[in-house]
Amino acid sequence: MTTSSASGDRKGLLIDFTLCIGCEACMQGCREANDLEVPPPGAPPPEALNAENYTIVLPHEVNGETVYVRHLCMHCAEPACVSACPVAALTKRDDGAVVYDGDLCFGCRYCMIACPFHVPRYTWSKAVPVVRKCILCYHRLDEDREPACAAACPTGATRFGPRDLLLRIARERIRTQPERYTDHIYGEHEAGGTDVLMLAPAKFAALGHDAQVPHRALPELTWFVQKRIPWVIVTGSVLLGGIHWVVHRRMQLAKEGADDPATGGASGAHSGEGS
Repeated sequence: MTTSSASGDRKGLLIDFTLCIGCEACMQGCREANDLEVPPPGAPPPEALNAENYTIVLPHEVNGETVYVRHLCMHCAEPACVSACPVAALTKRDDGAVVYDGDLCFGCRYCMIACPFHVPRYTWSKAVPVVRKCILCYHRLDEDREPACAAACPTGATRFGPRDLLLRIARERIRTQPERYTDHIYGEHEAGGTDVLMLAPAKFAALGHDAQVPHRALPELTWFVQKRIPWVIVTGSVLLGGIHWVVHRRMQLAKEGADDPATGGASGAHSGEGS
């Protein structure tokens, strides 16, 4: 479930694409902090989020210049993934992090359907699959340390702090440098507000971020999923019951066939004696 808290209590990230140089230090820091698999030397960089990359950096050409764009969990104020999870494997902490407990998860993957940013990934290749996504390095937050991506960034493109402060910083940058930024703080209103905020030199739709995310909290999207859970259960039960009936009926017919006179079964022998 979601634990409510005043926005001033929540922390998050401000990611400024105009400062990113594409060094991928954030990705490396994230892997080390979260024990993610390190790609072999020479492996191509990931083109999308996956189970071993909680964040990625992708280049985009804008007016003849390369802009490096990060993707990661947005840590919504009212997360649709949290609302969708029927076993509370996903929770929203008071400090802003949306975290995941694999011991509770039973693999329904409703969170993947509900997320308006299409972030959660599933470890299909694992014997015991789990959902994976950025967890804002909450284990580091518990030690009063900033997330690994912010700590690793050499240019200040990723900054960690209270959400309210980050919003003030973002607005000030747009106000004082209008030629540098598009007038949009991505995450200020998207999905009802997120604890990851982004600044860019161009419209976010041109940089691979969905500009069609509604400006409202989206747990109601999960209602679409959750209200169908009883029908899933009923349909599954009927299907399994039908399979059981078919298998049982075939076993009966096979047994009857073995006893049929035409097969020379036991019933046929008795029938012949009776005649």
